[in-house]
Amino acid sequence: MEPEYFRDKVIIVTGASSGIGLASARLFGSLGANVVMAARSYEKLLELAPTVNGDPEKVLCVKTDVSVEEDCKNLIAKTVEQFGRIDILVNNAGLSMRAMFKDLDLSVIKRLMDVNFWGTVYCTKFALPYLLATKGQVVGVISTAGYCALPARTGYSSSKFAIRGFLDAIRIEHLKDGLNVLVFAPCYTSSNVRNAALTADGSAQGSTPLNEGRLMSAEECAMHLAKALEKRRSEVILGALGKASVWVHRLFPRLMDRLTYKYIARETGSPFK
Repeated sequence: MEPEYFRDKVIIVTGASSGIGLASARLFGSLGANVVMAARSYEKLLELAPTVNGDPEKVLCVKTDVSVEEDCKNLIAKTVEQFGRIDILVNNAGLSMRAMFKDLDLSVIKRLMDVNFWGTVYCTKFALPYLLATKGQVVGVISTAGYCALPARTGYSSSKFAIRGFLDAIRIEHLKDGLNVLVFAPCYTSSNVRNAALTADGSAQGSTPLNEGRLMSAEECAMHLAKALEKRRSEVILGALGKASVWVHRLFPRLMDRLTYKYIARETGSPFK
């Protein structure tokens, strides 16, 4: 990877207070980029900002709930006000869930669509004129669940499929405008997303069913993201399991259904057996 590619670029990262978002912000900062950190907890962002770049002039923290349209509009306005341009938008903010659809309060799916899908739509809409001006890049951090549906994650899979469809359409619309659109799909990555995942009644799960220490680190995931941006890739699927799952799903969808059922049923506290 060539560090010069990112030097002085203006990069917005949503969901920047933890996990892949924080690791990406830190990596971009170490490569000399101007980083805009967006998340709901402004105090946490301010605390983390020095770990992104020691120069406060190169880090902007913006309190943002991506499910709120005006917050996303404000995020873009604050970025342009401070830096005058936008080169890369990383739509990373996301929420997960874990419950059978038959038991699920429908407000849970609405919440996931508001954060995951509409958050991506809002930020992309307001950033698009500036990204077109710089022939920049927009990223949607989805998941292999956006290619192969996961049981007990109906809202999560639906939102990630929706993001992929939305961004694929945006790519085609601007095929001749110099805009690059990247659909970035990690497999299981160590983060707080499973602890914060919503249960059937909308309360946070509070724990993870997986051994987080055995998963890809957020830092490794961020490195893959940076390399994909440097190469202006349009699609990245990470991990052997992720790549194999997508491949099997495309060729043998019913077999993938059975394999996925068995895999998820083995999770600690799985909602189905």
